[in-house]
Amino acid sequence: MQIGLMFEGQDGLNWEHWKNVLEVADTTGYQSVWRSDHFTNAQGEVKDALELWTSLTYAAANTENIEFGPLVTPITFRHPGLLAQYAASVDVLSEGRLILGMGTGWQDREHEAFGIHFPALSERYERLEDGLEIVTRLLRTEGAVSYEGKHYSLSDAHISMKRTDTRILIGGNGPNKTLPLAAKYADEWNAVYLGYDDWQERNDLLNGYLEEQGRDAGAVKRSLMIRCIYGDDATVAKALENSSRSKEELQASGYVIGTGAEMVDIIGKWSDLGLERIMLQWIGYDDIDGIANMANEVLPHFAD
Repeated sequence: MQIGLMFEGQDGLNWEHWKNVLEVADTTGYQSVWRSDHFTNAQGEVKDALELWTSLTYAAANTENIEFGPLVTPITFRHPGLLAQYAASVDVLSEGRLILGMGTGWQDREHEAFGIHFPALSERYERLEDGLEIVTRLLRTEGAVSYEGKHYSLSDAHISMKRTDTRILIGGNGPNKTLPLAAKYADEWNAVYLGYDDWQERNDLLNGYLEEQGRDAGAVKRSLMIRCIYGDDATVAKALENSSRSKEELQASGYVIGTGAEMVDIIGKWSDLGLERIMLQWIGYDDIDGIANMANEVLPHFAD
């Protein structure tokens, strides 16, 4: 089991926070660091929102051990040709530690605020499929690429500075749209907030879609992003004081909540089900000691 940290970049993330969390993650044994790609938070007072690709460039140049990437970048924000350029450059700089996470996008507030077209979900899926076709061709083809899509196109586009093995992650739980795209294009499928039973169901569906594509079940890594709360009973109770579900109910559905020992048990169950990577959504950029202490208590149980 690979254990990473996930941070919500729109929820107050700034350069000081980013430098601190990267340093502690890179030196205490976490396998990866992930962050959302948003220009603003969905509601309430607007907070600091560190731009994704500048932050990933910093991560590439200032860490040595961790993998990292967007979880996930919306297809609506950037032309996929530009997205492939950014990913290729950062992956070369990091010597292959970038995983490019892609998805449809969902937040209307940021699109309206920054004047970005926000089509219906059905069109966003069309755009995502165009984008995946363009990104995979640009990253994995040696020569020039031309492509005529419904929403995005290329004409003799060529990226020479690249690795040709940049990994692509597709995030989302959709059984009818997301999973077929993951089976066709992805190196990794990332589920979001699913419980044990729902994850198993989606995992089986993905295996079926992979068979239809003529791909082996092992061709796509299985990962999950889920909420993490680390600490004693008082710490967890305070974090859940506005939650409609108790600590025990959340633990029973797979949320990684509790003491280090409790977290080890929960992550162990996920591992037994076949999950290969878990991204622990950490809220609270100032609690660097908590991240380090959790590493000491939890990570040795899953070290390779």
